[in-house]
Amino acid sequence: MADTAPDLHASVPPPGAESIVFPFAPPAPDASVVEVAPGILWLRMPMPMQLDHINIYLLRDGSGADAGWYIVDTGLNTSACKALWEEVVATRLDGLPLKGLVCTHFHYDHAGLARWLTDRYAIPLWMTHGEFFTMRALGERLPEPAPEGLVLFHQRAGMPEERIARMLAGLRKDPFMPPQPESFRRLRAGDRLEIGGRRWQIVVGEGHSPEHACLYCAEDAILIAGDQLLPRITSNVLVSSMEPEGNPLQLWLDSLERLDRLSPDTLVLPSHERVFRGLRPRVAELQAHHRHQFDLLLAALAGGVRLSAFEAMEVLFPRKLKAAEEMMAVGESLAHLAWLRYAGKLVRRLDEDGVYRFALAA
Repeated sequence: MADTAPDLHASVPPPGAESIVFPFAPPAPDASVVEVAPGILWLRMPMPMQLDHINIYLLRDGSGADAGWYIVDTGLNTSACKALWEEVVATRLDGLPLKGLVCTHFHYDHAGLARWLTDRYAIPLWMTHGEFFTMRALGERLPEPAPEGLVLFHQRAGMPEERIARMLAGLRKDPFMPPQPESFRRLRAGDRLEIGGRRWQIVVGEGHSPEHACLYCAEDAILIAGDQLLPRITSNVLVSSMEPEGNPLQLWLDSLERLDRLSPDTLVLPSHERVFRGLRPRVAELQAHHRHQFDLLLAALAGGVRLSAFEAMEVLFPRKLKAAEEMMAVGESLAHLAWLRYAGKLVRRLDEDGVYRFALAA
């Protein structure tokens, strides 16, 4: 699954928020690169969807016979991205080889070429345990018929049957499902990777994906943020049929708190949009955004109103959505409802029609 979902939201800064600064013009998605710090190149890969690019970072390492480059994230499993990688390796790396691949998380715009790159260039893959095995678990195309649990999950969310069928048909047509890598080297929170004279500490985030790895160099105050901190749009945080009783939004907000403790001068290298400074103002914007979403739901539930997750989706996302967007919007609506329920502000009841509905707690 790609990160098309962040385009569901464009976060609105709270009044009086500090500004976010964009110190570099982005590279075109044509094998161009921008050096954002000594030995760190910013590359873009195209994506044929509303969110039309992913940022890739190249880290120079070593000297002499040991010199080479590490990649952070891959782009989609498309012929266009493969051709761009061939061009980048041939023309942008000073004739040096690739030495390794780090994938921040399992979504296929970030890891969709992991198998191809590791095979093509004989390099190892680093990921966290949770991301690697989630990628393997979700790496097969949706079967026909769909798993009963997946269908039941969306029925209980109140999604109409024809919308469920449309969503499942869209998932079966997904053109970007990649072959899966067979092995990896494990990253853990607090681990350090020594690359190019920098010590990159692994900062793990949760909520958007199970065990998302950010790379932080404290000495230079540089954060390779993946999807944990984007400068304008918000990462999708959803409850899914794999963990229907989860509270991923709490995990996400806790992860933002961890990032907020990094240096305020940090240069943030996100996976989408532009490299920026303003880590703490951006964290504040994201926190304010989710408080606003909570307030919208609480207001919609006032006066004894009861809503399914599908009806809550129409409150939080009052525009026409495509099938894939609708699936993620239902999941994100459930994440906000779950947070409010676990906080004691809502109650949930399974009604006679088999749909969970939410109401304000007494």
